[in-house]
Amino acid sequence: MKTHSLLFLLVILLGGCSSKNDVSDAWGTFEATEITVSAMANGKLIRFQLEEGMLLDSGQTVGYVDTTDLSLKKRQSIEQRNATASRKSDIQAQVAVQEQTRENIMIEKQRLENLLKGGAATQKQMDDVTASLKVIDRQITSLKTQFTGIDDQVNALTQQIAQIDESIRNCFIVNPVKGTVLNKFAEQDEVTSFGKPLYKIADLREMILRVYVSGAQLPKVIIGQEVQVVFDKDEKSNSIIPGTVSWISPTAEFTPKTIQTKEERVNLVYAVKVRIQNDGSLKIGMPGEMKVMNDE
Repeated sequence: MKTHSLLFLLVILLGGCSSKNDVSDAWGTFEATEITVSAMANGKLIRFQLEEGMLLDSGQTVGYVDTTDLSLKKRQSIEQRNATASRKSDIQAQVAVQEQTRENIMIEKQRLENLLKGGAATQKQMDDVTASLKVIDRQITSLKTQFTGIDDQVNALTQQIAQIDESIRNCFIVNPVKGTVLNKFAEQDEVTSFGKPLYKIADLREMILRVYVSGAQLPKVIIGQEVQVVFDKDEKSNSIIPGTVSWISPTAEFTPKTIQTKEERVNLVYAVKVRIQNDGSLKIGMPGEMKVMNDE
């Protein structure tokens, strides 16, 4: 989330090109890309040990929410899945019994066919054996169709366990980017909820100076252009570091209200972002100035 500084010391707009090398082309404040890290789960913060100003690595786990309830649900689902899967063994045993019975009936049928040829058996006996064989076949088919239902239940429980695993992973607070903790909004042992902000972090190795230039100055500023960035070193001197113009607003806006005179307030200006590598000297909200190096 891009944030604007509360201290918005802005813009002395120059009507034309300045011939003085010590006069800046635009004024503004330094900012950084700030990210608010929020909770992804509901529950008590079992561990959450970070402090403002702490440097964190990307992917670093900084705490976690209580997972006891989710762990119990996962164990219950695993037991249900195991119990459901075990039913396949019971059904397979029943199928084996029915198939053995069918094999016995087939032997009996073959024997009756031989007897029937010799007149030692009746057609009714043969019809009864054939009917019994059909009943057994239907029973075997019915038992085998239960495998599909069991597989579906096992798959559903497996998906449920995967969802619980994802919820457990969301209980762990993983820092998304390397940076410095700016604000801390929660404490260990507090109860948090999904979406509740926990802390704010920003990578202060690269800062942005947001300034505003007039329409007359705009042709001198180009994306990718190298510029000089000036900021206070102490009460009497300034520091100068290189910067790169990374963005120019495509639309104009009125000069911010911090400009006091009516004449300046009605001027239209364009926002410009300058990217700077920070050696630790720059802080969010500090005032800064931009000088176009090819200014005449």
